[in-house]
Amino acid sequence: MDINSVRLNFNKDSVYLINALVGFIMFGISLELKLQDFKLLLRYPKPAFVGLFSQYILLPVATLLIIWVINPHPGLALGMVLVAACPGGNMSNFFTHLAKGNLALSVSLTTFSSAFAFILTPIGFFFWGNLLPVTREYLKSISVSPYEILVSITVLLIVPLIIGILFQKLFPKLTHTVKRVVQRISILLLAFFIVGALATNWKFFKEYIHLLFGLVFVMNLAGLSLGYYLAKIFRLPLSDRKTVAIETGIQNSSLGLAIVFSFFDGLGGMAMICARWGIWHLIAGATIATYWNKSSKGLES
Repeated sequence: MDINSVRLNFNKDSVYLINALVGFIMFGISLELKLQDFKLLLRYPKPAFVGLFSQYILLPVATLLIIWVINPHPGLALGMVLVAACPGGNMSNFFTHLAKGNLALSVSLTTFSSAFAFILTPIGFFFWGNLLPVTREYLKSISVSPYEILVSITVLLIVPLIIGILFQKLFPKLTHTVKRVVQRISILLLAFFIVGALATNWKFFKEYIHLLFGLVFVMNLAGLSLGYYLAKIFRLPLSDRKTVAIETGIQNSSLGLAIVFSFFDGLGGMAMICARWGIWHLIAGATIATYWNKSSKGLES
């Protein structure tokens, strides 16, 4: 079966669920939002520029090169472009802390990418998606409106963002108590959702697992490696290099899943790439963060 003809087994309740989950994740992120996070980007422009350039330019360009070389199915290729256009994942802060990276820089980059995802994700997706013939023609064939996606993502991300900021201002003590719990619950819920999606559609994932694993592995490795070495070229300290690598390699694929099921009718290739990324980037992030943690301890001793 052609992967582009696959429509995953999701009903309207599942679409509402993933949208609610993305909103809950954004609410958890907004509980951490602080004005000084944005000020930090201006105060230290060099690492901020490197981190943002790596995530918004280097990762998408690398993704297009991978697509051009490997020439996967159009649905898979479009899923890769979508993941590259998504904001940084909220687990990047935890992995940066574990890796002994620059946590303040990580939080600032995640804050920026999350706060402006409602603009940057749809613009990035359609811009990069129209640069290659294979993805450009496929985008035309499924007739998706950039404006509709922009409006939908704005509502999906901005509403919980505003609620979270207001909650933080009105209940500062309660916010300090619950913010970690909310973030951990959101990660667990996302994991359950992805596992449920895999179980419900296992016959499709099993048939295409070899394609999914290879594409996601190469793309994620490119993000982590290019982020690290770009920071090294700019002579950033080791802690900043770790941070830029993790911020480039950890993407909020739950937003990608929400877009796929809301606007692409659960298109198999795109959905499977986003779901596979949601699992793999956690494994890769935990692995490299643990390695860097142990390496740092070795240097300290």
